[in-house]
Amino acid sequence: MKVTSGPVFPLCSLLLLLQVPDSLGLVPQSRGNLCRTRPTDLVFVVDSSRSVRPVEFEKVKVFLSQVIESLDVGPNATRVGLVNYASTVKPEFPLWAHSSKASLLQAVRRIQPLSTGTMTGLALQFAITKALSDAEGGRTRSPGISKVVIVVTDGRPQDSVRDVSARARASGIELFAIGVGRVDKATLRQIASEPQDEHVDYVESYNVIEKLAKKFQEAFCVVSDLCATGDHDCEQVCISSPGSYTCACHEGFTLNSDGKTCNVCSGGGSGSATDLVFLIDGSKSVRPENFELVKKFINQIVDTLDVSDRLAQVGLVQYSSSIRQEFPLGRFHTKKDIKAAVRNMSYMEKGTMTGAALKYLIDNSFTVSSGARPGAQKVGIVFTDGRSQDYINDAARKAKDLGFKMFAVGVGNAVEDELREIASEPVADHYFYTADFKTINQIGKKLQKKICVEEDPCACESIVRFEAKVEDLLQALTRKHILAQAAITPSSGHLLLPLTPSLLEAVSKRLAVLENRIV
Repeated sequence: MKVTSGPVFPLCSLLLLLQVPDSLGLVPQSRGNLCRTRPTDLVFVVDSSRSVRPVEFEKVKVFLSQVIESLDVGPNATRVGLVNYASTVKPEFPLWAHSSKASLLQAVRRIQPLSTGTMTGLALQFAITKALSDAEGGRTRSPGISKVVIVVTDGRPQDSVRDVSARARASGIELFAIGVGRVDKATLRQIASEPQDEHVDYVESYNVIEKLAKKFQEAFCVVSDLCATGDHDCEQVCISSPGSYTCACHEGFTLNSDGKTCNVCSGGGSGSATDLVFLIDGSKSVRPENFELVKKFINQIVDTLDVSDRLAQVGLVQYSSSIRQEFPLGRFHTKKDIKAAVRNMSYMEKGTMTGAALKYLIDNSFTVSSGARPGAQKVGIVFTDGRSQDYINDAARKAKDLGFKMFAVGVGNAVEDELREIASEPVADHYFYTADFKTINQIGKKLQKKICVEEDPCACESIVRFEAKVEDLLQALTRKHILAQAAITPSSGHLLLPLTPSLLEAVSKRLAVLENRIV
């Protein structure tokens, strides 16, 4: 991977140029319009036993509808069937029944719970031998057509699932297992295909099952140009190849070792001092394998910092039922040492005392005795996967009143009201949520841009006046058709300009004159 080359724009000009406002009339395409799902015979197997209350069953129906909304439904695209089960099995509709998304959604709304026992093995047997059969609308197995079963259950089955699941997997059927509440997690693992971390999902209650919809929307999405749809991890430049991509950086930036992010925190002579403390939930609900992903998330952010006594310092606190400082601000002076200490951090388990952890951050982490520097920007990143077992409001408010820049990151069963309470203003820019630990690297990418104190991109008397002038210039260029071939990246709304020699020369000259007038 290489850094893209070309004429050097002043940094401020380039940043503004790459974020053209909607007033230019260029509207980004939505991801949904570009995402297409592979042809699939998909059967939902839904537990409606007596442990699933009617209001909870309605939550399951919302989840099913959200997944269906993202599919290309049709006889030659994705066909959907649904099996409802308790002590008995009730086929709600076969694969051939609905050729449109609208009729499928109506059929889902009409489903009622059976409210008896939990015969998961019997339901799986029916799905595999009947629901996916030719008579029910199943297509002949081929490399171009996937066979998928998604099981949603909340209890321990009254029959065996191991053998029937093994036969299904051996025949090429992909099995996903979603467990809720007091589900037997061993059963989920017996059902699911490999790799199990991609095929087993658990949520604490039906109130949050809808959050898994995004995972399945993305799982069924197949596109040939991942850069065009925004389905990539590149911070600046995405270079597409069939079914894949590579990342690069703009001139003046360097690609980090992760191959995705660019080093925008090269402090130079005008960088700002930042004291950054991670406050990490180590409760038992996180689980050891996910805790390893959290450590990678921390190091993903550390990679983009300019760590030194003068610029960025990093501290780390882990909490569960108690608080443990892993290392204070200023103990480590290089990225290498910080990342090694993060990797060596052991998992605490136990409860979730987020309020106490926030109080520790205020009373200890950002004090001079713990390595904090007077005048340095104070940044806290709180990471949690569940509801706090203590009161957080007072400590969250005090941290913001003291001027700390607080980011809240939630995963899985995290309560979004609590995340918003922790986050600084504007809240939308300071709190992040994802249903799945495997996608927290996406949040890491967004945080890298927000916590990094970049060097002043240009010495303008009025940055607002400068932005307005640049916008006028871009509109003038548009009228001259220089931007006629421009495109918008759907994930960010950023303008991608065809870097023709005439465009580069025109923009460089006009912006140089403009900056000379304003500076």
